[in-house]
Amino acid sequence: MELTTLIGLLVGIGGIFVGNLLEGGHTSSLMQFTAGFIVITGTIGATMVSSKQHHFKLGFELLVEIFKDSQKKETEFQENLKEIVECTKIFKRESVVALEPRLNKIKDDFLQKIIRNVIDGIDPQISRDTFYTEIDSEEETLMAGAKIWSDAGGFAPTIGILGAVLGLIHVMGNLSDTSKLGQGIAVAFVATVYGVGLANLICLPFANKLKSYIEDRINNKKILLEGALLISS
Repeated sequence: MELTTLIGLLVGIGGIFVGNLLEGGHTSSLMQFTAGFIVITGTIGATMVSSKQHHFKLGFELLVEIFKDSQKKETEFQENLKEIVECTKIFKRESVVALEPRLNKIKDDFLQKIIRNVIDGIDPQISRDTFYTEIDSEEETLMAGAKIWSDAGGFAPTIGILGAVLGLIHVMGNLSDTSKLGQGIAVAFVATVYGVGLANLICLPFANKLKSYIEDRINNKKILLEGALLISS
């Protein structure tokens, strides 16, 4: 598991609750179901309106990547590089036909397709152009999925303010009971805390980490592509 993601969430959210206690506040004062409901549903709704259906779905599917161990991903990439070196040795020592039995042992589907083209004798430039087009298309799709989190980070604070205004409207409608006026205003502003917190502790950090993951994934594919195409030379 990627510990920076988990620890970061615990430190960020936990720090707010601890800080609230140090200032003399109570944890219960920050636990408002209605405010949370307004902010979360409003943010999700606004994000859905601004996104295509498959991009919205992809954004949630990508979340698993920010919790995966980055060291494991790097190890898999290094194994793919070693695979290219082994294929090159086989090609030099024997022939391109000798790579055929090795093909099924390659775990990475993308690398397997490139070496298949090498075995089939397809012109390297044609393969390069084809796979670069595929890579660019994948990057565009993945970035669109990650964008839903940056969009949500932009909507959440505004929805939080909307929730606060709704709360104040309710308070103003019950001014006759002045004893509850202060508490009502405090509850109304919890929605603002939720909106700003959701944006800056969850949505925007998730978006940034997903963009970093996508950049690494695309760069690794480009390196594998160039390396594998050099096998025949």
